[in-house]
Amino acid sequence: MQTVLRNVRPWGGEASDLRIADGVIVAVERHDPTAEAVSGDPGTRFIEGDGLLALPGLVNAHAHLDKSWWGKPWVSYGGEATTQGRIEHERAHRGELGIPSGESTLALLRALVEQGTTAFRSHVDVDLGVGLDGIRVVREAVAALGVPVALEIVAFPQDGVLRRPGVLDLLDRAAAEGAEHIGGLDPASIDRDPVGQLDALFDIADRRGVGIDIHLHDGGELGAFQYELIIERTRATGLAGRVNVAHGFAIGELPEARRRGLIDGMRETGVSITTVAPINAPRLPLAELRAAGVPVGLGTDGIRDLWGPYGDGDLLRLAARLAQLSGFRRDDDLVDAVRVATSDAASFVGRATHDLTVGSVADVVLLDAQNVPEALVAAPPRALVLVAGQELPA
Repeated sequence: MQTVLRNVRPWGGEASDLRIADGVIVAVERHDPTAEAVSGDPGTRFIEGDGLLALPGLVNAHAHLDKSWWGKPWVSYGGEATTQGRIEHERAHRGELGIPSGESTLALLRALVEQGTTAFRSHVDVDLGVGLDGIRVVREAVAALGVPVALEIVAFPQDGVLRRPGVLDLLDRAAAEGAEHIGGLDPASIDRDPVGQLDALFDIADRRGVGIDIHLHDGGELGAFQYELIIERTRATGLAGRVNVAHGFAIGELPEARRRGLIDGMRETGVSITTVAPINAPRLPLAELRAAGVPVGLGTDGIRDLWGPYGDGDLLRLAARLAQLSGFRRDDDLVDAVRVATSDAASFVGRATHDLTVGSVADVVLLDAQNVPEALVAAPPRALVLVAGQELPA
């Protein structure tokens, strides 16, 4: 089946027709308003875009799809408001909610796709309690969606790595069984052995040919020291371009010269960073990172889970918050914020390109907006979402 998406404005540009075959954009043609949407080929379908703005599908570069109680009765927040306190609270109560839950994960995925998210990098808890069950649950939920969303799994040691004997073996097994990345968590403050945790993770990733995606909340010089260790190990192994720092709050706290040195190291080794645009953390130097060529991804983090009751999963609204926190007001900057959540995030889901261009997967979102800046600040309803040229089944 070939699909022609007629009369849309890619990135707010001229009216165009997108021709899609086998889930890929094969042509971008100037729209001819006098041409009728008629074909003698029964294998071609036409979708009218009505002149709407077209964007690439949104990319959630830091999700936790296995944790949510989406669709379940309201869960009141509890536990101590620290990283360790939240870990303990989650471990004590996730069984009561049946987490990881295939039902909640599928319901959440459907809601996110309806909002225009078509590709995910999801951290999935791997620990002595759930083993690798969470990875299975997330993969099964994605398979049940009915559209081929992109998914990359990070096997995530939420309860620590070295301090929980057996977790390293689980991470190694997850990598051997197809997880695209393995995760880490605050090597200094959680495991209290940054060299040991990072050496162990890089060994697994190097042997198994997978990436690394490390949660790093530690700030100031402690966080900067761990950035340096990550950059050194990335440079010393064959993992250039396959290592990500999630959150990485320290980069927003350091003096300019210190920050510049770390950013240069990230650029040289291809170490990327993902943010969830938190309102209560140091401001990410987004413009500086982008100018240096450091890949920056945007994600929702947890959505309505035992870590917090917030989140609707709308990445376009989240991109607007990122723009506000970055002090963006000019149109070019607002467009850049949307690119962070779309085309610039291709590498976070294993793609060379993710755009409205020939050869890209046909992930397309239509919105009623004059231009990209208005789409960002207004976040209008998504009029149509295509995932590899397909609509989400009812």
